[in-house]
Amino acid sequence: MNLLLLSWKNLRYKPLTLLLNLVLLALGSGLIVLLLLIDHQLQQKFEKNLAGIDLIIGAKGSPLQLILSSMYHVDAPTGNISIAEAKAFLNPKHPYIQTAIPLSLGDSYRGYRIVGTTPQFIELYKATLQQGRSWEKPFEVVAGAIVAQKLGLKVDDTFQSSHGFVMDDNLVHEDAQAFRVVGILQPTGTVIDQLLVTPTESIWAIHDSHADHDADHDADHDADHDADHDADHDAEHDHAHHDHEAEKQGTVPMSALPLHEQTDKAITSILILFKGRNAQTLNMQRSINENTNMQAATPAIEITRLQSLMGLGADALRILALVIIAVSGLSIFISLFNSLDERRYELALMRVMGASRLRLVALILLEGLMLALAGLTLGLILGHLGMEWLAVAMQDTYRYTFTGLTFLPQEWSLIAAVLAIGTIAALIPAIRAGMTDISRTLAEG
Repeated sequence: MNLLLLSWKNLRYKPLTLLLNLVLLALGSGLIVLLLLIDHQLQQKFEKNLAGIDLIIGAKGSPLQLILSSMYHVDAPTGNISIAEAKAFLNPKHPYIQTAIPLSLGDSYRGYRIVGTTPQFIELYKATLQQGRSWEKPFEVVAGAIVAQKLGLKVDDTFQSSHGFVMDDNLVHEDAQAFRVVGILQPTGTVIDQLLVTPTESIWAIHDSHADHDADHDADHDADHDADHDADHDAEHDHAHHDHEAEKQGTVPMSALPLHEQTDKAITSILILFKGRNAQTLNMQRSINENTNMQAATPAIEITRLQSLMGLGADALRILALVIIAVSGLSIFISLFNSLDERRYELALMRVMGASRLRLVALILLEGLMLALAGLTLGLILGHLGMEWLAVAMQDTYRYTFTGLTFLPQEWSLIAAVLAIGTIAALIPAIRAGMTDISRTLAEG
């Protein structure tokens, strides 16, 4: 009988001990694989979506929230800022700012965010068109690759936006003009893949139409209580109704004024790329925070802070996984060591039948390796399946794509470490088996 089959039969002789060792190894190695996959893919998302952005300007609040909402689009915005106050930073002639990209947030379609911005936003992520064209007027939309795939959007499809970022039929802007898809982007692996991008004027038009609608409603209410103003109310209502119908028919024009000159409007935030690094750019964040009603945040600093906070939990889980693997190695050692007392007679007979000491050592070492390999295989499967399950949950919540169907180079190190633990755990029992005294063991029966 070959050593591989004999080792497997010996392991199966105590199924509960075998199960315990497998579970411990699988849990430890599976947890480490899961942490490696999460850390690697989050790092990729963080780095790709930095896109060279040096500063983000928005409303006062949490700087991390500003970064997450404006760069990663996974949190609610901190509020709006007026263009009148942000005018200087939007000016294309600013001496220190190379690019200033305005963002208007707050609406979505079936959970995917609609971003009102300028064509520079698409250029920022080096995105190119897969189908169709870029927008030419308000309520035209360019869809990211993931949005188009998940929602089945095609060029010339239309849809109504919703207020906020949750899927709720009660929040649909049914009285506003429908958006029309005019282009679909190539996949980039960045946040733009999961966004619906449109001119800033689209977002303004939606909220202006709601303001008109609310004004009409208030006028109707006042007219019911003041008959003297019926004629005036009807005239105002007809005028507002005419403007609203014009919006619904798609006649909202692109403004002839540059965006930074439209000081009666508001935006959510501004993505800033500097021309270079100098004292003025380094002090710009502090100057904005101290001297304006706006807030400035540096993405690199905030993301580093976030990663350090997340790293504490990840490190704790990693230590726990290593402890579990160490305990599993100890368990393998104890089970193999204790089994030698029961198998001494069997090992002595093998020696009588011609097996060398080296063969007995190899038999026990092979049992330890088989245990380690089986537990490791289960752990790898559990880790990757766990990542796939998390990927579905995270995509439903954050619209980011993750996958467990990838193998990282770091996993080779884990494989080598677990197999080494299995070998080391079996080493002392193996040496003891090789030193079996044939005559004494057979005499004792």
